[in-house]
Amino acid sequence: MSGAKILVVEHEADTGVGRVGEALRAAGAELTIVGPETGCDIPANLEGFAALIVLGGTPGPTDDDTAPWLPRARALVAEALETQTPYLGICLGAQILAVVAGGEVGEAAQPEVGLCNFELTLGADADPLLGGLEQETGQLRALQWHFLEILRLPPATVSLARSERCANQAFRVGPSAWGLQFHLEADATTARVWAKPDEVKPELEALGLRGTDIVSDVAENEDWLVSTWGGVARRWLDVVNG
Repeated sequence: MSGAKILVVEHEADTGVGRVGEALRAAGAELTIVGPETGCDIPANLEGFAALIVLGGTPGPTDDDTAPWLPRARALVAEALETQTPYLGICLGAQILAVVAGGEVGEAAQPEVGLCNFELTLGADADPLLGGLEQETGQLRALQWHFLEILRLPPATVSLARSERCANQAFRVGPSAWGLQFHLEADATTARVWAKPDEVKPELEALGLRGTDIVSDVAENEDWLVSTWGGVARRWLDVVNG
C-alpha cells in the first residue's frame, strides 16, 4: 500500500477527481484537494507532496481574468516539471501542462463531447502509463468534453494518443509529467451532471448531440471505464512511488 501524499487542484466542484481518486485512495494514497470551490487555497509550492494532479474545468489555461487562481496552478505545474515531481493533468490540466512547457492551446476545430474512441501512437509503446493498454483492453474510449485543444505540443514531448478529431489526445513531458485530454476520472454520474439530460443545452444541440445519449453511452461502458482507467491511475501511482 502506498502512503504517497498527492496534491489535487480542482477548478470546479462538478469536475472532481472521481474514479481516479477512488483508485488512488484504494491503493493507499492520501489526497489533498484544493481549489476555489473547496475552501482550501492552492498552495504556493509542492512542499510535502510527492505528486500533483490538476483536473479539468471550463476556463482556458490562461484565462486569468475569469479564473484568478490559474497563475498559482501554472506555477505548481512548472515546479513539478523542474523538480520532476510526477504530474497528471486531465483536460484543462493537460492544457496547462502544454502551455507551461512551451506548447500552444486554442479553439478546437471539432470539439469532442461524449464518449469518444481514440488510439495510441507508436510513442506510447514504452510509456509507463499507456504502454500496451490497447492489447490489454481493446478499443480505447473515454468521456470527452473540450472545446479547446492542444494545437502544438511542447518541445521534447512524447505524443502518446490521438483521436480522429484531436491529434494531441495524450502526451508526456519529460520522464514523469502526463497530459491527458480525455476524462479518465469520469463515470456515468459525471456524464449526467455535465450533460443535464433533462435540460436543453445549446452547446450540445449545436453539435447535434443529446444529453440522454451521452449518459447512456457512458453508463453502458461503465465497467470497462472503471477497470481500464482505474488501472492507469494505479500505474501512475507506481511512478509516484518510484
